[in-house]
Amino acid sequence: MKNIKDYDLEALKEELVSIGEKSYRAEQIFKWIYIDKVQTFDEMTNLSLELREKLKQNYTLGIFKILKKQVASDGTIKYLFDLLDGNAIETVLMSYHHGFSICVSSQIGCKMGCKFCASTGIAFARSLSSGEIVEQILAVERDENIRISNVVFMGIGEPLDNYENVVNAIRIINNQKGINIGARHISVSTSGLVPNIYRLAEENIQCTLSISLHATTDKKRSEMMPVNNLYNIEELLKACKDYIAKTNRRVSFEYALAKDNNDNLEDAKRLVKLLHGMNCHVNLIPINKIENGKFDKSSNENIIKFRDYLNDHGIVATIRRELGSDIDAACGQLRRKNLK
Repeated sequence: MKNIKDYDLEALKEELVSIGEKSYRAEQIFKWIYIDKVQTFDEMTNLSLELREKLKQNYTLGIFKILKKQVASDGTIKYLFDLLDGNAIETVLMSYHHGFSICVSSQIGCKMGCKFCASTGIAFARSLSSGEIVEQILAVERDENIRISNVVFMGIGEPLDNYENVVNAIRIINNQKGINIGARHISVSTSGLVPNIYRLAEENIQCTLSISLHATTDKKRSEMMPVNNLYNIEELLKACKDYIAKTNRRVSFEYALAKDNNDNLEDAKRLVKLLHGMNCHVNLIPINKIENGKFDKSSNENIIKFRDYLNDHGIVATIRRELGSDIDAACGQLRRKNLK
């Protein structure tokens, strides 16, 4: 059966017309799914019994089952969700003073092979549908009885490798008649799939682009991130400048600091040179040690020195707050542990 959450509002209108229903029913269904968060079609009481039966016969609401839930001392919650087909994904809820943020997965496993990421050890199975991406938000909101205000596509998978479903999910999340999270509160992370960065710039979606940079030379970045062999730093930064020009949005650069690898003053100097003049922000990440991983977390002293050097030389840099350190913090670790 089709997952009804795979349709954005306009597509759902067309789908309903194709089965002999009025298009305005789509807005009613949207409200039931995304505002009232119903878990069955029978709860959609302003729809006729005939339509509800038709929906039950042809569509699913794709409700996830919680396989495991870990709660950290700082309030961070990591979920392992059953996708109902034998696969599982991770989703993380983070609490900030400004509200709740959710980190969603976009694929089951990942093809990118980044050497510092726990997802690397998970064989790629498939990409998630738009509805499966959106359901992560709804499942967490139902479980915690909260309203999520920020969405980051930084969980398992490469979002821009699942381009169509991710963009469609963003349109569903952003729709004022649905979940209604502003595009400026949605961040899409990529390891650097340059062609799809150019595509995203043309979508007229005001989401934040977050680039996993993590190194200042092609040699070092290729050792950490094989995608750099396809699209090197020069090509990547050119695409980022295009994104800034087309969207008038600031780009965020993720930089995971690994001990004795990319955390020295020379790297900081090269990073300032690379990003000079760009409307950007650098998010410094204390790297998570993963099982059998070759990279160790940089010292707090080095991380602070790195940040201060960037700030002193005109590059806005902050250190990501470490959340969930007493649970399986790195992406993929909970799934790896439970699916061995």
